[in-house]
Amino acid sequence: MGDFGDLFGPNGPNLQNLSPPVQTALMLGVSTLLPAALMTATCFTRVVIVLSFVRQGLATQNVPPNLVVTGLALFLTLFIMQPTVAEIDQKAVTPYANKQISGAEAVRIGAEVHKKFMLRHTRKQDLALFLHLSHNTTVKEAEETPFLTVIPAFVISELKTAFIMGFCIFLPFLMVDLVVSSVLTSMGMVMMPPVTISAPFKILLFVLADGWHLVCYAIAASYS
Repeated sequence: MGDFGDLFGPNGPNLQNLSPPVQTALMLGVSTLLPAALMTATCFTRVVIVLSFVRQGLATQNVPPNLVVTGLALFLTLFIMQPTVAEIDQKAVTPYANKQISGAEAVRIGAEVHKKFMLRHTRKQDLALFLHLSHNTTVKEAEETPFLTVIPAFVISELKTAFIMGFCIFLPFLMVDLVVSSVLTSMGMVMMPPVTISAPFKILLFVLADGWHLVCYAIAASYS
């Protein structure tokens, strides 16, 4: 599968020659892929996984609720992606709105800008993996990688980074569990679930350390 340049370039289909009903149907079909694109082609994956690790580390079950975690992850994603979105607007959306470039050219430019963002946060070995799986031997530079090859490499890079950050988040909470479990065992209270005692201490530790501030800062700083 090629890049967006292959789909909308001179050798690709000319969407402007299609009838309005067909264009509408294509636009509706593409719009159904927007949620998947939001979750995989942006920083949403890393953000929501790290926030989920925080909630699991606190052992507070459904606090914060899923809606709050997803909403915070969404707005953090919009905040982090703001420079990329602004560049796409400047180089693709505004010229298209002013009728300086065609719709196909706007899509191609926007895809190139977004691909640069993904490449900056994709590990070389992950990119090499999918180039090897696609039997692509023509790519010499990372910028030449097809868009549809960059996306899965970007996703698994984001997953690894998110799990590394989740591991670092879990360590302080694990230490609290170990201390509480040792104290309960030394007192002979082996039947008392350690989670019942450690949960308030973990919440207190998290609040005193201003945990949400530190977590959001770490997530945003990981993209700077």
